[in-house]
Parts: sequence; C-alpha cells; structure tokens
Amino acid sequence: MAQITAAMVKELREMTDAGMMECKKALVEADGDMEKAVDVLRTRGLAAVAKKAGRATNEGTIAAVVSEDAKSGVLVELNCETDFVSSNDKFKGYAQRIAQAALAAKPADLDALKAVEFEGETVEETLTDCIHKIGENTQLARFTVVEGDAVVPYIHMGGKMGVLVTFAVEGIDPTTDAFVAAGRDVAMQVAAMNPIAATREDVPADVVEHEKTIYKTQAAESGKPEHIQEKMAEGRLNKFFQEQCLTEQTFVKNGDQTVGEYVDAVAKELGGTIKVTGFKRFQLGETA
Repeated sequence: MAQITAAMVKELREMTDAGMMECKKALVEADGDMEKAVDVLRTRGLAAVAKKAGRATNEGTIAAVVSEDAKSGVLVELNCETDFVSSNDKFKGYAQRIAQAALAAKPADLDALKAVEFEGETVEETLTDCIHKIGENTQLARFTVVEGDAVVPYIHMGGKMGVLVTFAVEGIDPTTDAFVAAGRDVAMQVAAMNPIAATREDVPADVVEHEKTIYKTQAAESGKPEHIQEKMAEGRLNKFFQEQCLTEQTFVKNGDQTVGEYVDAVAKELGGTIKVTGFKRFQLGETA
C-alpha cells in the first residue's frame, strides 16, 4: 500500500477542486496513483475533467511571430531567473529575435534551433549574448512552428502565455485587419478556456474512450435501465466535447454563440469560408 502524503492530497485537490477527505479516500482506493484517483473522484461525481497539473515554475517570456503572408507562425519560450528581467524589453527582444530565427529556418528541435544562423550569429550565440547583457542565466525552453492557410497569434499577460491558431481559409485575405481581429478573438478564447482540441474529431481516440468509460460507469451506478444509461453516457460525452473542444465552446465574448458559430458569421461577413484547424498554447513554465 502506497503512503498517501499531505502533498499528494493537496495536488489532487488542486487538480479537481474536490474536498480534502474525498481526495485522501480516492488516493487510498487508487493506491497512490494520481490519475486513477482523479477517475475515482470523477466516477463519484466529485470532480470535473481534471485541470492540467502543470505549474508555472520559471520566470521568462513567450514570444510569437507570424510570417508576412500569415501562413506560418512560431511560439518561443525563453526562461530567466527573475520576474524583473522577464518584463525587461531587452530580454523580450532576445526572445523575439529567436522566434524570428525559428520562423526563418523552421528547425526540427531545440538543438537545431540553437544552430540556426540569423542576422550574422547563431541562436546559441544570441543566448550567450543575452546572458552577458542581462546578467542572468537564460534558457531556451521550447518552441513550436505551425503552418496553415492563415495563422493568428495572441500574447497574454505581457508574455506569460502565447497562442497561435491555424485556419483553413477560402475567398478571404488572411492579412486583412478584419480577419486578424477575428482570429485574435479565437486565440483569446484558447488562452482563456484552454481547450484540448479544435474540434471533437481532433480529440485523441484514447481520450474519448477514457471519457466514455467514466460516463458509462457513472450511468451504471444510477440503477436505471440499460437504454437510459446509454443515453446518459452519450449526453455526458457531448457535454465534454462542448466544454473541451474550441469550436463547440461558448464564445467568451458572446455567450449566445459558440466559437464555431462566431467563425461562420465572420466568414459570411467577409465573403468566404473559414475553418479552425488547430492551435498551440504555451503557458510560461508549465510542466505538463
């Protein structure tokens, strides 16, 4: 039997918002396995979908850049030691420069990015220069490159979070102010609501199966006839998609429509078609 510590109970509570005693009981039942304990709580109706366990553990900034034709974009996370430096314009400038290098070269991984030469020096040399000029240890944590018919960026809280959203577009110029403004609204939704996928079709099959298992177990415990149980499970799965898939979420700027409906309305107004195809979301220092 695994030892259940106060720290484990605290972590489970933070992930689920369930009570301390319920969390402890769930951890005992799951023999200390955090993921199984979350499922125990969810089956009992004591937790919603677990929050991501990642915690902001580093200072730094996230930079976003998009190509002139708006067809590719990059997010970069650059870490430092103090919040004071993370908000420094010179430090942010280094992050922006590294993002520009990543956009130009589209490297495969961090090592390849560090070897990229941009405006006369490698990214590795840029990092070294940053350390000397800023006076703090600086680490390039991660980056991502995305491509599509259109890419729109959004930086939240002065660099604490960054989002890129990709769109499939027909009959619309993605560089126009109207399209970029609408794309930014969608990116802000990603920042605020942290969906797990753009559409329900994009949710990994194993995640869907896992959710189905939870809802079927909950329905079975209701004691209702099997055909009613099936409808209950389907209803809860649909609610999961509506809460966790970007295009099905209630639009934060207009509670009377979903994000998908908002995008369709913008497309109609601009005289073409727009489809959300994906997104990337970086939160500073997240570990999961």
